Formats: sequence, structure tokens, C-alpha cells
Amino acid sequence: MIPRLEMRQGQSLVMTPQLQQAIKLLQLSNVELQEFVEGELERNPLLEREEGSAEAKKTDDGGDAQALEFESGMAPAEAALDVSVADMAPDLSTCELAEAGAAPLTDWSKAGSGKSFDEMPGIEETLASDKTLAEHLDAQLTEAGLSPVERMIGGVLIDAVDDWGYMRADLLEIAGRIGAPYPLVLRVLETMQGFEPTGVMARDIPECLALQLKERGRFDPAMEKLLANLDLLAKGHAERLQTICGVDREDLADMIAEVRALTPKPGAGFGGGVVQSVAPDVYIKQAPDGTWLVELNSDTMPRVLMNQRYYATVSKTAKREEDKLFLTECAQNASWLVKSLDQRAKTILKVSREIVRQQDGFFANGVAHLRPLNLKTVAAAIEMHESTVSRVTSNKYLSCARGVFELKYFFTASINASDGGENHSAEAVRHQIKGLIDTEAEADILSDDRIVEILREKGIDIARRTVAKYRESLRIPSSVERKRKLASGI
Repeated sequence: MIPRLEMRQGQSLVMTPQLQQAIKLLQLSNVELQEFVEGELERNPLLEREEGSAEAKKTDDGGDAQALEFESGMAPAEAALDVSVADMAPDLSTCELAEAGAAPLTDWSKAGSGKSFDEMPGIEETLASDKTLAEHLDAQLTEAGLSPVERMIGGVLIDAVDDWGYMRADLLEIAGRIGAPYPLVLRVLETMQGFEPTGVMARDIPECLALQLKERGRFDPAMEKLLANLDLLAKGHAERLQTICGVDREDLADMIAEVRALTPKPGAGFGGGVVQSVAPDVYIKQAPDGTWLVELNSDTMPRVLMNQRYYATVSKTAKREEDKLFLTECAQNASWLVKSLDQRAKTILKVSREIVRQQDGFFANGVAHLRPLNLKTVAAAIEMHESTVSRVTSNKYLSCARGVFELKYFFTASINASDGGENHSAEAVRHQIKGLIDTEAEADILSDDRIVEILREKGIDIARRTVAKYRESLRIPSSVERKRKLASGI
């Protein structure tokens, strides 16, 4: 072996920061994209919103409202009549008139007298927010008369309560983490299980239902055994439950009715975190000639521009090398972000159009006409890589006359046709299975084998275990359990 120099020419893909940013933008949802662009607008002085975009209009509207408030001397809400909340509640006759299309009637006699600016309530007094379960429990903990140490333990337990009101953490783990004796932690939990709403702070469903039954004075040994065997109740084993609980059929029916009247989610009625509604990225509409129109939702597509005039002005005044380097970097980032956003929008539109072309039967006739589709087919049709299509379809939604669907919904597995014809979509087959079971007669409960026979008569070659898997994914019990439930009336 001897040292020597060689020259070679080759091609390689280099993941530059700009390329990594473009890939990142491609897989972001519209909400995450808005947050990312807002951050870039704050960091980069050369970026600005494009005039006419939805974000710019919101900013302009806000500015107009602030200007109006400044000129008039009072906020729009303060300029309105002082009407109490009770007075503003419409009665039945008003609602009926509104539904009939008549002009609403205003009772001016209930309008309060005018107030000065200083007498008007502050904005924090007029804002309404749902009280969270944690706030509700914390208020009761403060008034429970516990010691400071017990209140501290109670605060840790409240942090472990989920939105349904269940205490999901392990008590031993909590005791070890905060350095408190386990019996003390258990005693605090038992005290807090007496808080409102009844059943809160329970560790599982049987304990939650037991707390509610104890409050009603209906927790006896037979009911305790019923709660310990809720799995048998779900499967409809009425005779076994009668034997375990030591009651007859009539008493068991009464007990089951009492259990069903309870609340398995005691914390569900309280306000939680802000729920972000799904905003579709693409709209699908049918044209008069029967074709499908695919258009992007402009409200979810942030549009930014690089301020070339500002860049030219500042570049002339920059003297230090650090300032020039900073401006050059900002200009490059701004230019790349504008191009990346434009490319992202074009890619989403291209993938959506191909999905609509492949699944036109779904948009015209429903889920039963979904075709088998995978990423490779779409990628080959639009001449892109499968990974790009996968990123585009993640966290992106499509809105059509049948509802809002994630783009990944239209990619389904393929099930062979028994007659050698076109393959069937797994989602369409699952839909057919649900339809067969929903329309089955009480005297003729369909078994999985019978469903296989019916589907094969329709040209769908499917195995029994596949039918069972699809049925379980739909949360439909087996034919034996369905028969038992009909027989027992549970």
C-alpha cells in the first residue's frame, strides 16, 4: 500500500439547512405551519405578510377596530346598550319568529340606563371561561380543612386526574416521589373521593360507580359483586351474573338498570383545554359537468413576502461586517421560506388531485366505492418519491360534501376479488360488514362464516379471520355475544 492522490466525480444528496426546512414544512399541519410562520415573521425583519392574505386582513381589521376605539373614546362593547344577560335570553316566541324568518322583536323597555366610562365593568369581568375540573377540585381541597402537608399531597393527586375525573397515577410512585408515607397519601385520596362530582378521583370504573352507589345508599354485597364482574355484563352472561350475585333475573335487571343510570365519566362536564377544530387544507367541489374541482383553502396557507425595498435601504446603511452578514442571512432565509411555502402548496394540490382522480367513486357514491390505494401508486402518478407523498398526507385534511377526511384515509389495503375482477378496498369491505350486521334479523344472527359466504357471493375473496378482525375494529361483538344479549335483554 502506497499513498497516492485520486480525483473522482460523483453525485450525492446533501441535507442543507434550507432543504431540511422545506421537508419540515411539508409535514407540518396548517396550525403548526401558522405558528412556524409567525415565529419567522418575528425573527426576520425582511419578512412581511402578503397584502390581501387572510392574516393581513385580520391584522388590518384589528387595526381599524383599534383606530375606531381611539377616535370614539370607548370600546365597541362599551358603546352598546347595557342589557343584562337574563334580559338578553330569547323566549320561545322570539325563537319561533326567528325560525319563521320574521324580524326579531326588541323589548327596549328592558334596556338599562346609560353609564359613564368609569362605571362600565372591566374586560376581565365580562370574559367568561369554563371552569376546569382541576380548578373545581382545588377549590374543594382548600375548603376541606386538611393540614398543609395533606393539601400539598392533594395538589399532587389533582395533577394526576385526567379529563374524565380518574386518578391515573400510582399511589406508591407518588408517595415515593414526594417523600410521604403511603397510608397518608391513601387517606388523602379517600377524603378527596368525597368531593363533587361524585365518583371523581376514582382509580378505575368499578370504584367510580361504587362511589356513586354508596352516596345513593345502594352499594350492597350483590352490587359489589356485579361491579367486580363488569366484563361479564359487557358480554351478556346474565345467568353467570345471577349465580355470582345470588339474585334472580328480575333483581339482576334492576341492578343493571341502576348501574346504567350512573355516570362513568364524572369529570366530562367540566371545561378542559382549548379544542382545536380541524381546518381542511383542500376543498373538493363538483362542477356542473360532473368533474371534481380541487382548490386549496387559502385561509390555512400563510403567504409572506420579502420586503426588497427595505432590504435595499438597510443594505446601503450597513457598515459593520456583522450587520452585512446578518442582512444576507435574513435575505436568504426569507427567499427560501417564500419558495418553500409555494412549493408546499403546489405539492399538496398535486397529491390531492391525484387522490380525487383515484377515488372518484367515493366522492360520487360513498365509502362502499373506495378503491385500494397505496403511496407508491400516487407517487408514481405524480412523479414524486413515496416519502414525499407520505409527508404531504400527514395531518392534512380534505373537505367534501361527505365530510372532512384526513388524506391518509383514502389509502386502504387491497382485498382480492373472488371472480378475478377488480380488487376491493379494505375500508369498503369493512363498511359492508357493518351494514350486514346492522341489518341482520333477530332470528338470523350472522356468524363470521356466514358473512364470509355473503361477501364471496358479492365477489369479495376474504378469510374468516379477516372478517373477525374488521368486526372487532368496529367494536361489534361476536354472533354468540349478540345472540346472548338479545336473549337476556341486557
